[in-house]
Amino acid sequence: MNPTMYSIILSNVAIGTIITMTSHHWLLAWIGLELNTLAIVPIIAKQHHPRATEATTKYFLTQAAASAMILFASTVNAWTTGSWDISQLTYPPACALLTLALSMKLGLAPLHFWLPEVLQGTSMNTALIIVTWQKLAPISLMFMVHNSINPMIMLIMAMISTLTGGWGGLNQTQMRKIMAFSSIAHLGWMAGILTLNQNILILNLSLYIIMTAPMFLMLKYTTSKTIKDLTTMWTTSPQIAAPLMILLMSLGGLPPLTGFMPKWLILQELVTYNLAPIATIMAISALLSLFFYLRLSYIATLTMHPTTTKDSNKWRFQPKPLTTPTMTLTMLSLLLLPMTPLFCP
Repeated sequence: MNPTMYSIILSNVAIGTIITMTSHHWLLAWIGLELNTLAIVPIIAKQHHPRATEATTKYFLTQAAASAMILFASTVNAWTTGSWDISQLTYPPACALLTLALSMKLGLAPLHFWLPEVLQGTSMNTALIIVTWQKLAPISLMFMVHNSINPMIMLIMAMISTLTGGWGGLNQTQMRKIMAFSSIAHLGWMAGILTLNQNILILNLSLYIIMTAPMFLMLKYTTSKTIKDLTTMWTTSPQIAAPLMILLMSLGGLPPLTGFMPKWLILQELVTYNLAPIATIMAISALLSLFFYLRLSYIATLTMHPTTTKDSNKWRFQPKPLTTPTMTLTMLSLLLLPMTPLFCP
């Protein structure tokens, strides 16, 4: 793709998200979502491969259906209340429909069917955009209407998402699908705290992006697309294998790393609201995610038998050294747990 055109398309992706995040009118928010969706479609399809075409089709149909549901819900609410203001979402059927639409845009279970397949058909850079930047606009809309969302619906979807993210990632061998199920599990934790404490939601989203971005960048630099590729990482890229191991454990929420902070605060908040059974289910589901993260870290750091593999392609291309932003994000994703009292006094 032409670099100038690619820059324009990426700018439209950013502009669409910013329009949605700063709007107070439902039509303006919908326009921002549509601009964002239409701009990301050529980025997904630029590989000229059947899998990329399939991923583009699935992404476009899912996002278009969700956008249509958002427009329909906002129209019904405006017809009933006489206001297009986002904060005036008071009609219960419109609230339920909007919750489902935004959950589909995010990839919350049981509306997560599109996310693993789309990520598997894209490049690492595009997958990083989908699981980080593309979550900002729907979550910002949920943040603005959190008073109108039924808490029980969100808590049920949160439990299903954390369980789906944990179970789904267990039997995967493709790194992009594993990261997709990881994203579903993390979104479940955000959905669980959405209606209870919005400050923890913002903290969780920020830490999720801080941890996920260096993870994808490391996988890109080492050209690791499957679990098998991780088996030669210690020999080819020892300077990346060690931070990757700790980063995987941080994503799994293993104390004393940064990833434990949002899970700790969310479980504490759920217990405060007398939701101990839901907190127990989500904590158990976190163990499922932690299991496959630990398995990946074990494969990446303790498999040191390069002579046993028949794939010699990995030895011909040495990966690029990690850039300063990647290392900075990696350190942030590991060392923020002692600052927990600052976020939750």
